[in-house]
Amino acid sequence: MPRLIDAYRRTGADLPFGDPLRAHGVAMEGYFWRLTQPESGRVVIALCGVNRAADGTWATLGLAGYPNGFLRTAAHPIAVADPHRLGAVAGEAFRGEPGRLRVNLGPDARLDVRITNPTPWPRRSFGGSGVLQSIPGLNQYWHPWLLGGRAEGSAVLGDEQWDLTGSQVYAEKNWGRAGFPESWWWGQAQGFAEPEACVAFGGAEVRAGALHTEITLLVVRLPDGRLVRLGDPVLSPVRTTVTDEHWTLRGRGLRWSVEIAGYGEIDAAHVLPVPLPAERRNVPGALEHLGARMSVTVRRGGREVWSGQSDLAALEHGGLDLARAEADRRGAAPDAADAPPLPPWPQ
Repeated sequence: MPRLIDAYRRTGADLPFGDPLRAHGVAMEGYFWRLTQPESGRVVIALCGVNRAADGTWATLGLAGYPNGFLRTAAHPIAVADPHRLGAVAGEAFRGEPGRLRVNLGPDARLDVRITNPTPWPRRSFGGSGVLQSIPGLNQYWHPWLLGGRAEGSAVLGDEQWDLTGSQVYAEKNWGRAGFPESWWWGQAQGFAEPEACVAFGGAEVRAGALHTEITLLVVRLPDGRLVRLGDPVLSPVRTTVTDEHWTLRGRGLRWSVEIAGYGEIDAAHVLPVPLPAERRNVPGALEHLGARMSVTVRRGGREVWSGQSDLAALEHGGLDLARAEADRRGAAPDAADAPPLPPWPQ
């Protein structure tokens, strides 16, 4: 039986009450953290994609900040995704686990924070992908495993050193059998008037065999702690309209409905790397706004339960052709896999 379950998980799927945080052994396991500090207006993101090639695993790494516009990316030749719990390691350049996150992409690109008072995903039966997590062979799965927490630590971003203590923390994991889908859209926000509130969504062109459709998954943690999840294609579909600057989502289930409107100026967006796992290289693949505006309205039975606005939201529009064209327009280049060796962790 354990062998059958392992084989099933290698398709990317998880049984109900399974643990989607453990590595599956697919082409790409993505790990993402976002720190929001409303008092200073600062945001930091850190990412690690553990990618599988014929000769082993390697990593897509990134560290970025707002409002200073800092971005550092790298392709690291060695990486490990933990098969027993949430965890990603890329040599001395990246180490992410539930309670601590460390990034070292050079003396001017470092992050070291501990995560306290975590607010983990509260439901055991299914993760962020809902019943879709049990379908084998999808090209993308998504799970927002940390919907709040507090950071203790600091970052060096370019010539600036930031104290990030007190920042609100969000983290998620995504994975797929062939890397990223052909196109996708994503957003996340904290920094609302109510610090307990957290919003996240992820959508993509989903493929598995003859199945080909667009699906958006949407999660709202209300200030009182209740979790609203929409996105089941039949029971709670989410209609989405996305451009490079505007995101509009309308989701409705049996009891809950959520409306989201987001905006970010394209010239302020970062161009993030996306891995081509089998080729051991990254390409520009996603336009991501780190300081966008997002407004959210949640209703139950037609009655408004909560509404909020954040001016430190993240909004992303991804697709290889889309972001390559934007990178060409800006003169941006993909990160170099032959970058010099990274320095050791600071003591």
